[in-house]
Amino acid sequence: MGDNKRIKALAEQAQLMPQEELLAVQKRKNNLTISIPKETSFQEKRVALTPEAVGLLVNNGHIVLVEASAGKESHFSDTDYSEAGAQIVHEREKIFQSEIIFKVAPPSLEEVKMMSGNQFLFSALQMTLQPKESLEVLMKKKVTAIAWDYIKDSEDIYPVVRAMGEIAGNTSVLIASEYLSNANNGQGLMFGGISGVHPTEVVIIGAGTVGAYASKAALGMGCSVKIFDNSLFKLRRLQNDVGHRLWTSTIQPKILAEALKNADVAIGALSAPFGRTPCVVSEAMIENMPSGSVLVDVSIDQGGVFETSRITNHDHPTFKHHDVIHYCVPNIASRVSKTASYALSNIFAPVLIEMGNEGGADKMIKGDPGFREGVYMFKGCLTNQIIGELFDLPWKNLGLLVGAI
Repeated sequence: MGDNKRIKALAEQAQLMPQEELLAVQKRKNNLTISIPKETSFQEKRVALTPEAVGLLVNNGHIVLVEASAGKESHFSDTDYSEAGAQIVHEREKIFQSEIIFKVAPPSLEEVKMMSGNQFLFSALQMTLQPKESLEVLMKKKVTAIAWDYIKDSEDIYPVVRAMGEIAGNTSVLIASEYLSNANNGQGLMFGGISGVHPTEVVIIGAGTVGAYASKAALGMGCSVKIFDNSLFKLRRLQNDVGHRLWTSTIQPKILAEALKNADVAIGALSAPFGRTPCVVSEAMIENMPSGSVLVDVSIDQGGVFETSRITNHDHPTFKHHDVIHYCVPNIASRVSKTASYALSNIFAPVLIEMGNEGGADKMIKGDPGFREGVYMFKGCLTNQIIGELFDLPWKNLGLLVGAI
């Protein structure tokens, strides 16, 4: 009994003693230095970050360098950026010396040669436009290159692809409306419908993001819409998203040809994960379309959905074939560059802030599987098998490289 009383007294005394406290080890925040070069690719009018996004990054302790006139094509002035806290850089070589280079289009060979090395490059991948020599120089300079169009978010979707698809879908309908009207020597048709007048007939080939937003815009304007896609899942999802029954079909040549015979507008919105999109509309189908009808091939950057499509540009966007107006401009999002730049900034300003909070890009690559999806080169090692096989370059498994961080 005496021992029990002694033990109890010692326990009560211990509770009065100072106790050791276990605190969580905080992640070390890393202040990033980010450069925004001026885009030099043909008719690329977007800018990677808007002044508002730059202000957010600066307020979080990061340094942002913006090349002079980088935002001009998106109607952002150097004053807008400097007032947001950016440093305006007039020497082009200096803009490529930062820790992180963030741009829209892939860098040209000249731009790659300006890079100092051991840096992080964020841009679109555009695999078919990448010259092999640029990749080889990036490898020699031990650059970590991240394709922002392949980064996944927490919902396992590609946010950039989706955002640009939403823009392209809505914009394709507005483009078709322009070329049906008298303003561009069209048929003089109003896009949509009014009481007592037959509505515009729209055929959309593809029920992904582009097709979904094109169909919503066309339906909202009173058009009669027909959707084709070989994925029943996408067709059902689109039905549910729209909220009422749509005319849908799998891509069967006879049914598609019949629909195109009466179509005022046809929108090509198919996509392929890699390689060329399937060409599902033959020249014979287009020849039977109504005179003066409009064709918008959003898929032209992957080869195109229509057999008669050929790449045009924003200066000369259309041509006529079989008396059908063809609009085949890649990168439709550059047509509305300010909106597209805001969309990119909304996605990547939070990503860059999180990167700083995680302790840098290396830590982000290791800890975030969705972010890691965008990495195609890690410290000079090519990690994308498809690029390696396409350009006959050696590649390594990213998981093994990241494990060594």
